[in-house]
Amino acid sequence: MIRTLVILFLFLTGIFSSCKVKYSFTGADIPQEAKTVSVGFFQNNAPLANPTLSQTFTESLRDIFISQTKLSLVVINADLQFEGSITGYDVRPVAIQANETASLNRLTITVNVIYKNTFDEKKNFEQNFTRFADYSSAEQLSTVEEGLISEINKQLVQDIFDRSFGNW
Repeated sequence: MIRTLVILFLFLTGIFSSCKVKYSFTGADIPQEAKTVSVGFFQNNAPLANPTLSQTFTESLRDIFISQTKLSLVVINADLQFEGSITGYDVRPVAIQANETASLNRLTITVNVIYKNTFDEKKNFEQNFTRFADYSSAEQLSTVEEGLISEINKQLVQDIFDRSFGNW
């Protein structure tokens, strides 16, 4: 009886010790061997864009890695590398009323992202990400622009994070 229990215990110990469970509160699938990440400055190549957009976006992208991963932010030779540019910044009317005036305007921002994973080249990508936010045409863009940029940056950064580390 004791011999059977010992064998059963060793068998179960072997099974459970060989299983490896990887979990994350963010749902991120970051390579275990990755220790560092770099986010290059996203140059603003969009015409008529807010002059602070490059800095604001780059800092937002860096912040998500600091707050949601254990990766260390470095300038060069990182295990995971992000670079790119802001390629679009556009304001257009979206809700035309009967009197042919817009009731809503839409601010759209597009960024081109190049991601390099030094451990798995299959996960590398270059992709455009686009997000927008609407605001009332009764408001001037200059009065709501900072809030809109903040909202759009959060969405863009989350899309980039999910595309890079999402396992779905």
